[in-house]
Amino acid sequence: MTEFQKGLVWLRRDLRCTDNATLAQALATCGQVYVVFVFDTAILSGLPRDDRRVAFIHESVAALSQSVEAAGGALIVRHGDPVDVIPSLAQTLGVQVVFAGRDYEPDAVTRDRQVSRLLDDADIGFEHVKDQVVFEMNEVLTAQGEPYSVFTPYQRAWLKQVRPVDLAPHGRRADMHRLAAPGAISGEAASEATTEIPSLAELGFDVPAERRMAIPAGEAGARQLLDDFLPRMAHYRERRDYPAVRGPSYLSVHLRFGTVSIRTLAREAHAAMLRGGDAGAGAQTWLSELIWREFYFMILHHHPEVVGNAFKPAYDAIQWATGPAADDDFEAWCEGRTGYPLVDAAMRQINQTGYMHNRLRMVVASFLVKDLGIDWRRGEAYFALALNDFDLAANNGGWQWAASTGCDAQPYFRIFNPVTQSEKFDPQGRFIRKYVPELANLSDKAIHAPWRVDAPVLALAKVELGRDYPQPRVAHDVARKETLARYAVVKTPATSEGNAEDVAAD
Repeated sequence: MTEFQKGLVWLRRDLRCTDNATLAQALATCGQVYVVFVFDTAILSGLPRDDRRVAFIHESVAALSQSVEAAGGALIVRHGDPVDVIPSLAQTLGVQVVFAGRDYEPDAVTRDRQVSRLLDDADIGFEHVKDQVVFEMNEVLTAQGEPYSVFTPYQRAWLKQVRPVDLAPHGRRADMHRLAAPGAISGEAASEATTEIPSLAELGFDVPAERRMAIPAGEAGARQLLDDFLPRMAHYRERRDYPAVRGPSYLSVHLRFGTVSIRTLAREAHAAMLRGGDAGAGAQTWLSELIWREFYFMILHHHPEVVGNAFKPAYDAIQWATGPAADDDFEAWCEGRTGYPLVDAAMRQINQTGYMHNRLRMVVASFLVKDLGIDWRRGEAYFALALNDFDLAANNGGWQWAASTGCDAQPYFRIFNPVTQSEKFDPQGRFIRKYVPELANLSDKAIHAPWRVDAPVLALAKVELGRDYPQPRVAHDVARKETLARYAVVKTPATSEGNAEDVAAD
């Protein structure tokens, strides 16, 4: 006996059939289930025409459509504002309830409230399902029943609380027969419930091949990357900080768009951690990254004011550099022209590929805020447009960590030295040479700080500073003193019990 005769699953950040909690709940409680994806004009309208993320989503939706069809159903695809599309479609299909994976971003919460009210007016239910995290909102709290604001105790509580059932996959193959077959959509509903996927051009985008992501899309793409990473996970701890080494999983974009489930990744990491040995250390570190992601989701839920404001209000009193000089510095940072090779290589990487190594996200963020003195919100906004795996919670958390304005943040008096970071994490300059080829002829020692190299040596390497590569925008030692003075308005120094990571699964 099912609770509902008909249901509609609205997929958003869960572009998969496998281990999809929202789809599983609908199939378990409805006699017939329709599935829809909406190319959201409210989101797409603010993106550049060549946004590579839209191409990735488009490919993943096409793969999802094939998976739904192979299971006997049909993926309805619409292009419009979900606030209009979902209530109208639900009424046309005659469903009693709409299911959707819970989204924690403030704009998404507002959108879902609007949709819920319209559905309620039509006597149609709206059920949110936890899917994109293992633990959400109030599920991991302190002994006093309060949300955590420091990562390490949150992580301890998370690990103590997690059970095999929390990481178990959702859904049964036996339920898939309840998917509404293509023939079930007919008559008046057929025109509104189209299964035809609009082209990128019809969506208003043109993404050239050279702009596309270098990773495979869809569930199959996620599985391919996971299969590649699992044998390497044992070495994750010692390799993850070196951008020229194949250390990360490269799964963050798949996790962002839900082409792989968080339970699948956490289950693999947790099982390997429990097995222990050399592999356990790497798995434990990777699982920690996944838990950081959940920590930031929790923070965003309880403190939506962090969007646009410091988590610690006192830090909003900081006077950031403004005016033409600051704007020029910001443009140089964006374009990879700061004169610090590792910073420039990282910024060129994100501009060319949409990807940036996790260690480098911290390095460039620290440089923008604490060397150039520019408001962290400007960098956060730039990453939001540039990153393939942009996720509001993690991006905001990472930038506030680097700026020392967030929960469990880097203390303001700890300032990354971009040269030391370069020497430590790209010792042979392999990463720098890839993205700053004008310095390729410099020695492994000289490439990290070319302004310190004697002119004859630079000439032999065919490098003239100011012509082939810029002089440093700032002197780090001077900038450090200015940063400490800038942060002096903060009365209570920040402390940190956590580590220095920001984006999970990278």
